[in-house]
Amino acid sequence: MIKVTKKQNNEDNLITLIDEDGNEQLFKELFTFDSDDYGKSYIFIYPAEQENDESVDIQAYIVDDNPDGDGQDLVPIEDDKEWDMVEQVLNTFLDDDGNFKA
Repeated sequence: MIKVTKKQNNEDNLITLIDEDGNEQLFKELFTFDSDDYGKSYIFIYPAEQENDESVDIQAYIVDDNPDGDGQDLVPIEDDKEWDMVEQVLNTFLDDDGNFKA
């Protein structure tokens, strides 16, 4: 499980991911959505340093409240059917060339 800390920076939604070893990496939030079918919230993020690149590495996670009550955790999506649903949602926001529709 990856611990996530959200930090606001102007109008950008920046997120710092902290792995089990305490390493931090800055990501930008692309968007979030809720699924009634699965009863979960999901987030799409990409590395902040890739913001101006022609292509970015978009990652998707389940957003879950931290059991300690001090934030949220990003949980990997492990179910194939659930992953297919998340991928379909992302694809509705991408054009035929794989670019994000603004």
